[in-house]
Amino acid sequence: MAALKSCCVCLRESALQLPRRSSGDSYKRRNAKWRAPQAAIIPNFHLPMRSFEVKNRTSSEDIKSLRLITAIKTPYLPDGRFDLEAYDALVNMQISDGAEAVIVGGTTGEGQLMSWDEHIMLIGHTVNCFGGSIKVIGNTGSNSTREAIHATEQGFAVGMHAALHINPYYGKTSLDGLVSHFDSVISMGPTIIYNVPSRTGQDIPPKVTHRVAQSANLAGVKECVGNDRIEQYTDSGIVVWSGNDDQCHDARWSHGATGVISVTSNLIPGLMRKLMFGGKNPSLNSKIMPLVDWLFQEPNPIALNTALAQLGAVRPVFRLPYVPLPLAKRIEFVNLVRGIGREYFVGEKDVKVLDDDDFILVGRY
Repeated sequence: MAALKSCCVCLRESALQLPRRSSGDSYKRRNAKWRAPQAAIIPNFHLPMRSFEVKNRTSSEDIKSLRLITAIKTPYLPDGRFDLEAYDALVNMQISDGAEAVIVGGTTGEGQLMSWDEHIMLIGHTVNCFGGSIKVIGNTGSNSTREAIHATEQGFAVGMHAALHINPYYGKTSLDGLVSHFDSVISMGPTIIYNVPSRTGQDIPPKVTHRVAQSANLAGVKECVGNDRIEQYTDSGIVVWSGNDDQCHDARWSHGATGVISVTSNLIPGLMRKLMFGGKNPSLNSKIMPLVDWLFQEPNPIALNTALAQLGAVRPVFRLPYVPLPLAKRIEFVNLVRGIGREYFVGEKDVKVLDDDDFILVGRY
């Protein structure tokens, strides 16, 4: 009790010793200029995990030379988890048939249906198993700058060679906001900007790209607007990959594109390599165009998932909201394979028409 009284006395005496502020002091405090905390103005203060050894392992120049990049499919087990055995087989087929890089967890790989834990794990797995044979480009873009920063930081930490970044979708932002968003992530390593207005609802105009291109880390642009835009970039020295398989031949040989980031190469990587490396080949382009048209009759990756399942390269498992193409379209694909030649397609099993009951649709994953 005596100690408690002593403590109370000390507190009262301490309180009595506090300086009294006049009303004039209060006025000064209300009108004083606010100063930002130091942490808020230190460049890249929020990147404590960045590994310079990993970050600098691949340069933008290494990425700029790639001609055939496959946006790789992510296969699933019947419970909706990743089927890594099937995934490894798909990547191996890409390597053996001449693809130079894969996009992991992109639109085709259904990154939009992954948790970030799954996403980074798959990037790390791909680097660990195949990083010495093929470039691994992780889709770490987001409509949230905070998430894009964190995912890109982790992606480079697990060894990816470059990052793919889309512009913020749905909520969108101003053009200055686009620049600030890309500037927030591009310092971490080689970066490809992905422009696909049909999915994001917002074009990335050239004046934004030119501002971001002031960074040496800009490897280039995956451009889906068309070949006129591609030529506009290539004329000014910016590397571009066509994001449209139906336009990639002309983009490569008539408009200056370095190559293509392809969906179709999941199915026929050897033919797509020939299209990108072998010079102008309108007859080959015409030969594969019916397949390309079939692949994009519904939003990607619906048709690709259906096709790989019918080729026996993956299990017929879909993460919702994607569902397989209807029976008539599945029959059409079998005829396309036989017309082009089964030997040009991935996998070793004979192509067959799957019934509706063969497919598994997973809503909880």
